Amino acid sequence: MVGRVLGIPVFLHPSMLLLALLVTVVYGGYAEAELALAGPLAYAAGFGFVVFLLGSVLLHELGHALTARRYGIGVRGITLELLGGWTELDRDAPTPRVDALVSLAGPAVSFAIGGLATAAALALPDRTVAGQIAFQIAAGNIIVAIFNVLPGLPLDGGRALRAGLWALIKDRNRATVAAAWCGRGLALLTGMAVLTLYRLNVLTLFGLVFILLVVYTLWQGAGQSIRLARMTRRFPLIDLGTLARPLFAVPSGTPLAEAQRRADAADRARDTLAVADSSGRVVALVDAAGSAAVPAERRPWVSVDTVSQDLGRLPALPLGLSGEQVVRAVQAHPGAQYVVTSGEDVVGVLHIADLAELLEPRRAARRPSGR
Repeated sequence: MVGRVLGIPVFLHPSMLLLALLVTVVYGGYAEAELALAGPLAYAAGFGFVVFLLGSVLLHELGHALTARRYGIGVRGITLELLGGWTELDRDAPTPRVDALVSLAGPAVSFAIGGLATAAALALPDRTVAGQIAFQIAAGNIIVAIFNVLPGLPLDGGRALRAGLWALIKDRNRATVAAAWCGRGLALLTGMAVLTLYRLNVLTLFGLVFILLVVYTLWQGAGQSIRLARMTRRFPLIDLGTLARPLFAVPSGTPLAEAQRRADAADRARDTLAVADSSGRVVALVDAAGSAAVPAERRPWVSVDTVSQDLGRLPALPLGLSGEQVVRAVQAHPGAQYVVTSGEDVVGVLHIADLAELLEPRRAARRPSGR
């Protein structure tokens, strides 16, 4: 995190540093050759262009963030990265109208910046550093705004398309999948177009690589949108009472091998191994990864307490949470397992792998089996 703007955390992805260095060098070389600036001044101009570029991206994302906040949607943060940035919201838009407004706010800001920069470029003397930077900022923001309003996820125009389909078919998940496939279509068309331009010597090798990187990012983002929509569709299937694994408790101090033997003998090997104190109260859970890492020949000499996690240190999920609430809680507190409670009682443990298998059965089917 590099700071806060209007109370919103701003994060800088390491890839942005690579872009900053690349743009400084390329623009510095241009300023040195075309504007007759001395080396240090030319690269200072290149760095200044990077600062304005970052500012433009930040303002674009603030357009999304402040519009979302206006409609009561919390903003977790803004991240700036190599190919732009993204705004993380704490929940989805409640209606198609709000979804469309939040989506289009970013491009609207970029168009506004492009207009102001165009006016500045026309007012400033030609072939000066200030005039050239204004021109580049104008061109960059207008191109970004036009590209972003193309109708395909994960672009802003794709989100607006989703909002329109959502209003039409009354199903946000199906609308997301349709808009994401439009995004994949855009990626394919853009890829074919830039390859054609390169073969016609209209585009340089650097331009080809950069745009193909954008195409790859667009394709991946569309795929993630499809995956997320399919997962979201399965949220109603999440039932903590059914999904949580029961506890199989052994007394504190029990050797790990003996605890596993007892579980196997009771046909409870899939249950979560727990540690109970002298009163029979569960106080810890045996960590599956930690116990699996203990060599078989050492397990008779290793106590379950050695590979256990204190119950109080594990995140808890109360019975009765909706599927969406469970997923939000897991996102807020990432972990391998979660204590499922009913009042003061621990009724089971949710393993993140079980939740993932429920939400993405296709990926689970492709995953190699093994203990």
